[in-house]
Amino acid sequence: METKKFGRYEIKAEIGRGGMATVYHAHDPLFDREVALKVLPREMLHDPQFRTRFEREAKTIAMLEHPAIVPVYDFGEEDGQPFFVMRYMTGGSLADKMKNGPLPVQEVAHLMTRLAPALDEAHAKGIIHRDLKPGNILFDQYGEPYISDFGIAKITEAQTNVTGSAIVGTPAYMSPEQGRGESIDGRSDIYGLGVILFELLTGQQPYQGDTPMSVVIKHITEPVPHILDVKPDLPTAVESVIEKAMAKDRNERFQAVKSLADALNAIAQGETPDLTADSGKTRLAMPKTAIAKRKAEPLPATVMSKGGPQPKGPVTPRKKGGIWIGLGAAVAVLILGVAATGIFFFKDQLFPPLAPATTVTRTVTQGSPIIQEQLPTKTPSASKTPAPSLTPTLPGLPVIGGADLVAFLSENNIWVMGVDGSNLKQISKDGARKFDLQWSPDGNSLYFISGKCIQNVTFPNSVLTTVTCFTNADYLDGFDISPDGTQVAISVHHILYVVPFDLAAIGSARAWYHVRDMKGCFSFGDNLVSQLPAKNARWSNDGKKIAVNVLSNLGGSWADKIFLFDISDCKNSHNIDQFPGQRFTMTGYLSNPIIPYFSWDGQSLFLLNSAFRFESGYLYVYNHENLRGDLRDPFGTNCCYSSATWSPDGNYVLFTYQDLNVDDSKTNLYYVLYGSIGSGATYTPFSIPDNMLQNTRNHLETALRPAK
Repeated sequence: METKKFGRYEIKAEIGRGGMATVYHAHDPLFDREVALKVLPREMLHDPQFRTRFEREAKTIAMLEHPAIVPVYDFGEEDGQPFFVMRYMTGGSLADKMKNGPLPVQEVAHLMTRLAPALDEAHAKGIIHRDLKPGNILFDQYGEPYISDFGIAKITEAQTNVTGSAIVGTPAYMSPEQGRGESIDGRSDIYGLGVILFELLTGQQPYQGDTPMSVVIKHITEPVPHILDVKPDLPTAVESVIEKAMAKDRNERFQAVKSLADALNAIAQGETPDLTADSGKTRLAMPKTAIAKRKAEPLPATVMSKGGPQPKGPVTPRKKGGIWIGLGAAVAVLILGVAATGIFFFKDQLFPPLAPATTVTRTVTQGSPIIQEQLPTKTPSASKTPAPSLTPTLPGLPVIGGADLVAFLSENNIWVMGVDGSNLKQISKDGARKFDLQWSPDGNSLYFISGKCIQNVTFPNSVLTTVTCFTNADYLDGFDISPDGTQVAISVHHILYVVPFDLAAIGSARAWYHVRDMKGCFSFGDNLVSQLPAKNARWSNDGKKIAVNVLSNLGGSWADKIFLFDISDCKNSHNIDQFPGQRFTMTGYLSNPIIPYFSWDGQSLFLLNSAFRFESGYLYVYNHENLRGDLRDPFGTNCCYSSATWSPDGNYVLFTYQDLNVDDSKTNLYYVLYGSIGSGATYTPFSIPDNMLQNTRNHLETALRPAK
């Protein structure tokens, strides 16, 4: 494409090229939003097969319309070139995330829990993805995953013959039946997920080969490698889950993606998954699939030790028995039949797979005196477990803005320090995604969400406790305690409930309907009137109003919006304000309608930022009393601010800031007097280690402890 425009879309940059399309970052002036524009190149127009597959991808995604599938906004032709327009995903891909090494079980469980309903819905409609791989799982500004690239999806009910009997897919993630060119169903995608799980948890693929064809053959013939031989410090139950997901016989695999996700969640919570039951389906016998035989001799002590070295290099399956020799002969015949369609094996070699722009992740160096030795990730349990030591709050600790301690996230771990920047301590070390940081009203506990679990750390004795885990829910988005400590707003399964703050009752909840049965005062999202998904919430000082981040509809796509409710009368709760809207909006909001974080002073003022660069952007204050919103720019550069939090007394603001006008500008944490913004005052950041907040792809969040 020689011009800067394609139809009404303004081309900004090329994102990537795949086997049958080029994807561009573009701007849609009609809706004033950033989009991903996927175009079939002119050189492909003569091939009706590619054209049909391209058009079918757009129609397939539009037919699914699931929150965990990258949505399609538009579809058509421009000067004879088919195109479709998707949501622009700014969080990178799972392949990018894996460059930093293996992921903890808790994070992988969260990932699978999010994707499972989308894939199960697709399978129920007869749609099989056929090319699940890390590069086709993309992330939004919140770090939530979405499935993309349905370009070779097979619609079983349509009995389509677009690809004839050709074998398509990516060799490294291809199921045995897909590699043999047989008919496939949703269990082929489950096999691919098993391969992805192996790679996520170990940092390497289960099978390697010199050619794509050799990898396909190994998927068909080689036993499933033992994941614990590669990474011995994983929970032992992970091995059974991998073996079941990657069973050679599809009847021995998980029969639904939800079953796989449930098994991982059980492991993440320190439980043993029941692999004999499969989400209400027929009870399955123990797998008879080929599993690599474990060596008779024990592993060396240095390998068995959690802190010891781990095996390097490719996984070497054990010696095969006679049955595999026979299969090898059969495969030799199979190869001759497959060779005719071999081009499909090499689609990622001939046409490089789509990939977002390369990003650089900066982490705190190990040489910093603040960083302590990294411990193996441990699954939180319901019992109280000592957290890393934190010095108890000292008498005379400075109090500014009614707060004495600052809690914030860095690299998905929690840190705490005094409001004067003293006594910086690391509280968590597992690196699992955390959000909704908040101090209890009495200041004795710091609550947060990790995966689908509500956890807290008590002070000053620093004890980590898992309050509960919602094992039977797809989402856990918010846990926000009222200022007087009598109520809590829990957003589970995208439904928000205001219920009594009873830790015993909350601790026994495992599903959204358990929270519903607590008979609270207010709910949003559980009836025909309010079916919009609800996220987290903030309280007024008197506990009579609540502000909820709701996913609303904007131009046919999801958009964050703050709904303010008066809940003083349980029988007559009502919505009293919504923003952003016609009265007030934010720069870039229409193109990327996300509110990464918002804070309420408990009276009339709200702080919120747009999502211009990942989760940071332009900072705004919205006054509910006069229904007016204004830009707030302490440094006079417009961008980029994030995680702005009101102090307990409403006089100060805590926020992070990075100046995009300066090359390699670092992200700093500031605590400033709100009334001084715009006066030309000079602000000094907290003195914390360089680059501590530099990975702006990670969720940044802050919380201030009310002084006792």
